[in-house]
Parts: sequence; C-alpha cells; structure tokens
Amino acid sequence: MTEEQRTHLEGRLREERERVERSLARLRGESADSRLDQDGDLSAYPLHPADQGTDTLDQEMEFAEASRQSRLLAEIDDALELLVERPEEYGRCRDCDGEIPFERLELVPWARDCDCSGEIPTPA
Repeated sequence: MTEEQRTHLEGRLREERERVERSLARLRGESADSRLDQDGDLSAYPLHPADQGTDTLDQEMEFAEASRQSRLLAEIDDALELLVERPEEYGRCRDCDGEIPFERLELVPWARDCDCSGEIPTPA
C-alpha cells in the first residue's frame, strides 16, 4: 500500500468516525427526550397495554442501534490506532496475514480481514 493510499484511508476513517459520533449523539439526544413528548401521550399512564409495548420496543431498538454504533466506533478507533502506530500491520488480514485489497479498505477502512475465510493462501 502506498503512502498516498494510507493517507486517503486515514481520512476515510476520520470521516466515518465523525459520522458515527454524530449518529451516537443523535441517539443519546433522542433517548434523553421525554417519552411523553415523543409519542404524544398526555399522561404517563398508558391507555392501552399495546402503547406500553410499543414504547418498550422503541427503547430497545434505540439501545440496539446505539450499541451497534458504539461497537463500530471502537472498530474505527482500533483501525486508526493501528494505522498511526503500526502502519505496516494496517491492511493485513488477521486470519491469513495477506494484504487486504485497497478496494475493500476503501469501502470498509476498518476491515480486519480479507475474503480468505481463514484459509491460508497457497503459493502459486
């Protein structure tokens, strides 16, 4: 991988990190809002058990999305740390130690494996 490609991928990682941070901030803001304001109920007492079930499902979905975004942020941070501190290891498959194609890193710059499925490539 060339230095220009590494610089480009570092920029992509930083862009993705900012996007995920914005998404997490939005999710935190939504969960901090009053449930009464969000669903339009006039009281905290649900008029129907389905209302309470819907509210619970919405909360669980928000939590699941925030959890997914937090894991993604950790993966991006790990990739950035690897790229900055040990650039010779960035872009190497953790399973076969082969080089991850630049095209894959362009799409998913935090990718840790190629499509080898854990198989060690044989010499041609």
